[in-house]
Amino acid sequence: MRWYLTGVLVSGFGTTAMWLVSGIWVKSLTGSDGLAALAAFALWAPVLLGPLLGTLADRARRRPLLVALDLAAAAVLPVLLWVDSADRVWLLLAVLVLYGAQGTLHEAAEQALVATAADAERLGALNGLRMTANESTKLIAPLVAAGLFAAYGGGTVALLDAAGFALAAGLFARMPVREERPARPEARKRRRETAEGARLLRGSPVLRPLVATGAFTMLLAGVNGAAIYAVVDRGLGHAPAYAGVLYAVQGAGSVLAGLLTGPLLRRIPERTLAAGGLALFSVAAGVRALPYEATALAASAGIGLGLPWVLVAVATAVQRVAPPEAVGRVAATAHTLVMAPNALALGLGAGLVALVDVRVLLPLLAFAGTGWAAAVTVRGRRHGRARETTDRPDPSVPVG
Repeated sequence: MRWYLTGVLVSGFGTTAMWLVSGIWVKSLTGSDGLAALAAFALWAPVLLGPLLGTLADRARRRPLLVALDLAAAAVLPVLLWVDSADRVWLLLAVLVLYGAQGTLHEAAEQALVATAADAERLGALNGLRMTANESTKLIAPLVAAGLFAAYGGGTVALLDAAGFALAAGLFARMPVREERPARPEARKRRRETAEGARLLRGSPVLRPLVATGAFTMLLAGVNGAAIYAVVDRGLGHAPAYAGVLYAVQGAGSVLAGLLTGPLLRRIPERTLAAGGLALFSVAAGVRALPYEATALAASAGIGLGLPWVLVAVATAVQRVAPPEAVGRVAATAHTLVMAPNALALGLGAGLVALVDVRVLLPLLAFAGTGWAAAVTVRGRRHGRARETTDRPDPSVPVG
């Protein structure tokens, strides 16, 4: 799968750069904080269409779909060279919506392809390496993007991202994967496909608690993210730019998390990894309330280590448990359910930070997260490890 992982690394570099620059670009052209926030919303909004986009991923062969999606992104991004004034910001926002939709569909197709191309024993390790590839780009791409934007403007970053997508398309095309063309469902079944991912998730004793744990984790992560500038300013007494240092340390922790995921999933079930990741993230977020630079850096590393374990556990379980013909829609539905709370919590957290001191808010977050992790662990032991490794969705739930 080296072609796949290299493609993820190449496209991820440009994507990280583009995500960083989009809000800065809007802010620099308009001076509006509201419109800059709208840029982030434009990227996130298509996640809500995950179930529909996941259905599309199940109706096509996944490798050609990945190639087509990357080539389409490479063709559209150069349009942003025309965004050089405030009255053309609408074009940037429109492209960002398309960009977000491409990313959501790409994610579903990737997960479905990995599920069919790798055996169950390698899924955890491959997902961990994918996480490492994605997170490693966050150590360098922000610096490159900021430098290019300052020197040449946002159009140059868009061209860099387009080149990355074009190269990724070539790498994905070289993957030695054989796929059968999916059978076209009957008309009445096509109408049910979009909701089918949710039914399959609800019918699985493994996926249901894992997705709920992922959603709760990302809810807490949104609140934690909203509090970071209060931590930097009120707690540590640094300028806002110091948040970049904390994010870099967090990224390093995430790289390590990806490398450890494979060995861990060969020894423990996904539920245990998710509970451990949530507990580690929660404790680290609580430690951020302490007004010491060393603890803040250690907490950032802990957050970077724990948070990816929850996400990889959910993805690996979906790939292992979902029927092969439905992995795309189940993965996309799970992605929507897990990630949507993060977007909502960013707004909720902004309000909470204004009302509640972070020295109170973050310990409360830690208490809630560790309590949920303990409940997941107890419930997992009650059901027994044998059920964790043999579970399949309820056979009464139809698959289109």
